[in-house]
Amino acid sequence: MRSEIDETPDALARILANRDAIVEVAEQIKSADPRFVLLAARGTSDHAALYAKYLIEVLWQKPCGLVSPSTTTLYEARPDMSDVLLLSVSQSGGSPDLSEVTKVAAEQGALTVAVTNTPDSPMNRAAKLGIDIHAGPELAVAATKSYTAQLLSLYLLIDAIRGGDGSDAVRIPELARFTLDSTATEVAEAVQRYRFVGRMVTTGRGYSWATAAEGALKLAETSYLTARTYSGADLLHGPVAAVDDQTAVLAVCSAGRGGQAMPEVVNRVRDRGGDVLAVGSATSDVSAHLRIGTPECAEELSPILEILPVQRLALGLSLVRGGDPDNPRGLSKVTKTR
Repeated sequence: MRSEIDETPDALARILANRDAIVEVAEQIKSADPRFVLLAARGTSDHAALYAKYLIEVLWQKPCGLVSPSTTTLYEARPDMSDVLLLSVSQSGGSPDLSEVTKVAAEQGALTVAVTNTPDSPMNRAAKLGIDIHAGPELAVAATKSYTAQLLSLYLLIDAIRGGDGSDAVRIPELARFTLDSTATEVAEAVQRYRFVGRMVTTGRGYSWATAAEGALKLAETSYLTARTYSGADLLHGPVAAVDDQTAVLAVCSAGRGGQAMPEVVNRVRDRGGDVLAVGSATSDVSAHLRIGTPECAEELSPILEILPVQRLALGLSLVRGGDPDNPRGLSKVTKTR
């Protein structure tokens, strides 16, 4: 897991070097002119899909939703998918439910695109078009570099569809390396501060909610923490009542409209006694007990950088708590669900 996190900048550079292949897919999507976009994913990839949902609705301004695969696989629903774009996102492309959703969507009229790290996977074979995220082999069960590779690939796809040239992302590999190099001390401090914590709430707004969601999953699967994620708005609609002085709160706060909504959220959880760790490029704007800053970039690209210290936090907590982050108990690299 450690080495694969460290490989992230190189993986991001490979994606940018292969941007032309993503642009070709984008051109075919533009020609189809879908009226609606659906996203199908599980686990870590589901958080990449959540990120893509914000990209699609904000940058492309198309309505977008997340698929419930069981409506197809268990309940055998067959809705009319004419003029719909289905993006299926998976590291392995090997989960039977996602392959079936992709296949059925194509049969029902959708334009289907597989976004995977395994171009010869069953999901790719079920889709009309495919995007290789170029993360390279990922051996640790906990996905790290494949997640950030999914984020950048999805960004470049939506950016190309809207007519962008990808220029805002050119420095992302460099900024990712800087983030890894510059946050090591703060991450180590956070590991010591939270090594005995029993539960954690993660929260963010806008694009950064995907980071909060993925952070909760990483902490749960590697460190065996009871971790729950909420958007900052949803947290204030009830769950904040459960925060107390035994609760750690990971608040993702980066420059942009999402980050501007976070000071109110952080103040509320602090009032409840929560111990706040703020991560992102706008941590100085919130009242936190500990901060891990990341470089500022375009808001829609910030999740690629935000997640890096969170991945390292999960790694560090797992190790000091006696876990095996490469092989968490009860998990395998490819989860086959239906």
